[in-house]
Amino acid sequence: MIQSWSRRKKIATTLFLAVLLGYIFCLPRSLFDSPRSFILESADGQLLGARIATDGQWRFPEIDSVPDKFATALIAFEDKRFYKHRGVDLRALARAMRQNIRAKRVVSGGSTLSMQLMRLSRKNPPRNLWQKAIESILATRLEWSYSKDEILALYASHAPFGGNVVGLEAASWRYYGKSPALLSWAEATTLAVLPNSPGLIHPGRNRQALLEKRNRLLDKLLEAGKIAALDNQLAKEEPLPQAPLPLPALAPHLLERARIEYGSRRSRMRSTLDLSLQRKLNTLAAHQLPVIRNNDVNNLAILVLHIPSRQVLAYVGNAPGTGAANHESVDIIKAPRSTGSVLKPLLFARMLEEGNIISNSLIPDIPTYINGYKPENYNLQYSGAIQASRALTRSLNVPFVRMLQDYGLEKFHFDLNKMGLNRLNPNPDHYGLTLILGGAEASLWEMCSIYAGMADILSEYYPLEGKYDQNCFRKATYDSNQAIPEQKLRDQAFLLGAGSIWRTFEAMQELERPDSEGGWRSFSSSRQIAWKTGTSFGYRDAWAIGLNPEYVVGVWVGNADGEGRPGLVGVKAAAPILFQAFDLLPASTWFEEPYDALPPYTFCAKSGFRAGPWCPTDTLHMPRGASKVESCKWHIPVQLDQHSRKRVNAACSKINERIDSTWFVLPPVIEHYYTDYHPEYDPLPAWKAGCSDPEEKAPIQLIYPVPNAQIYVPVNLDGSRSATVFKAAHRKPDTEIFWHLDDVYLGSTKTFHEIELDPEAGRHTLTLVDEKGFQIREIFEIVPKRNK
Repeated sequence: MIQSWSRRKKIATTLFLAVLLGYIFCLPRSLFDSPRSFILESADGQLLGARIATDGQWRFPEIDSVPDKFATALIAFEDKRFYKHRGVDLRALARAMRQNIRAKRVVSGGSTLSMQLMRLSRKNPPRNLWQKAIESILATRLEWSYSKDEILALYASHAPFGGNVVGLEAASWRYYGKSPALLSWAEATTLAVLPNSPGLIHPGRNRQALLEKRNRLLDKLLEAGKIAALDNQLAKEEPLPQAPLPLPALAPHLLERARIEYGSRRSRMRSTLDLSLQRKLNTLAAHQLPVIRNNDVNNLAILVLHIPSRQVLAYVGNAPGTGAANHESVDIIKAPRSTGSVLKPLLFARMLEEGNIISNSLIPDIPTYINGYKPENYNLQYSGAIQASRALTRSLNVPFVRMLQDYGLEKFHFDLNKMGLNRLNPNPDHYGLTLILGGAEASLWEMCSIYAGMADILSEYYPLEGKYDQNCFRKATYDSNQAIPEQKLRDQAFLLGAGSIWRTFEAMQELERPDSEGGWRSFSSSRQIAWKTGTSFGYRDAWAIGLNPEYVVGVWVGNADGEGRPGLVGVKAAAPILFQAFDLLPASTWFEEPYDALPPYTFCAKSGFRAGPWCPTDTLHMPRGASKVESCKWHIPVQLDQHSRKRVNAACSKINERIDSTWFVLPPVIEHYYTDYHPEYDPLPAWKAGCSDPEEKAPIQLIYPVPNAQIYVPVNLDGSRSATVFKAAHRKPDTEIFWHLDDVYLGSTKTFHEIELDPEAGRHTLTLVDEKGFQIREIFEIVPKRNK
């Protein structure tokens, strides 16, 4: 008997423990596993846009708190003793039983909000007493683990609100176009009654029933002293919502980008975007769209970065209203596009940093042929030689191709990778020297990040006491949770120092472009900004990037499908939008000049290279790399006859008849073009009769062909070869030059030294002799090339 009692006691204890453990662990770790919409918010938490959940429901991520008006209305309607019971309200159950018996049908369930929440979490099983019992048990267990406010927030996040709208936040935006925190009493009470009968929201059906339910709840709130009589009266005057409203789409391209990059980890993204600025730039882009469409251009993008934090303040991936036919869904900001000329400031700055040039160094701007490649300036003209800073200001192609050749293609390719252009083809020869003119592709995102890094280096020079942060070229971010990386300081600059960047931005403050009359027109902004435009080959991409110490603004204009349009150039299509975007930003001061990074050096006043023994000198403050700039090679000593001012030497004049002087002498081809733009240039005087220098270089120079050139001559459809124009320059243009091909005399030229020839295929020798007997010889090869 005793053993039997002990056995029964042990079984009872085991059952009790099993039931207790079952009760303790009956609540799942996560109540809801339904897919959620992806939400993008501005920096201050305002909704920028959302993507529907994968099951087709507008189900926003769970909220952590419920607005007071909705909470008050919901509790009054569904569970007025919510804060007093522990999951099950016995009074409510008894009242529901009496009502159901009296009505002889189910008119009330008596479920608390906790019980309803558990029913929602179990995917709405059939309504019966057994399920009610399960929900009651789970509800009491729920109240052990969650606070009342947490339960209320969970219910508000997962309650059905009609159609494919789930949760208070989605309902508030879909039906009223606003955040739940901004709901009026009429709106809050309407939404509070919907989960009980979500079908009432459908337009044109059950509208009167919904209205009556809402008004009864308003009266109940009035009786309970929750709202004033006037609020009650005004709330009843408000209409019910009509058809669901579209959700905000203020940054659709960033929304999709964030969903792809972060959607697997979180469903609510708090971005760094400034809502007000984003709205203004959307409006600007929409207003500019008809302007660019006048030229059959359909797409534009605008990106704004805050330089100190690298945070994105505005992200217009494509102009609103572009239309599906014109690829409005394409995010231009992250799309690689031909860079045009926007890499030129980077090469300019690197050459300053490395000591290849200074801002004033003269760079040849003459017809150039490099392995069959012939770069040309936008205006198809040449200036002979031009200061490097002016070449940047005018965005001249030929000087920058020659600069890249001198600097090194592989070296610059490596620099670009280090700055953040990580998608470049690993083989620099894939691009060749066209790399500097748009041969490579980069995104607006990458380019703005690089320019932000340059600006940050300059801004931080004095705050960091002349040191440099190795993370200066970090990428921009739109994630408000991403912290600014810790600074890694070093004494030496990483790629670019403050001095070279200062001189680069100095040249970028004012740009010049050719006008219709062949002169140069200056473009400048009312704001003090450094800016650069770019135009890709075939007029497919128009760029404009500008900056000040606080902001970088990038603008791209073109067609997303790559179609080029005549006249689609950066300074005309993108720069006006850039200036308007800056006008929407707060004013900023300019950078502090980094005097300590710009020590004084002595340079040739004319050539911009290190002063040689015969140079007029000028003291300039340049980056420290300037100490490595090569010496001037264009100033030479000359002796002049004191009477005729012609050149003499010791062999043909007396010492007391000679004047020692120096002369700025450019090579013949450079001089040929330089004199057209520099009337002050004084050519080297001629020799006095009876005087000469047998070692003097010939005053003739071939412009085309270059030494050992291979000339590919197209063959016309009729089998004839196209002719080739050969061109030369002479220090004295009026000098007669006699042309010979393979020792056969061809004729002579005077002033304009050009001749059209049609040599046979193979190697040839071209000989030029001037009337003084100076001669040059060049070997070239003709290679026929049949047109397709």
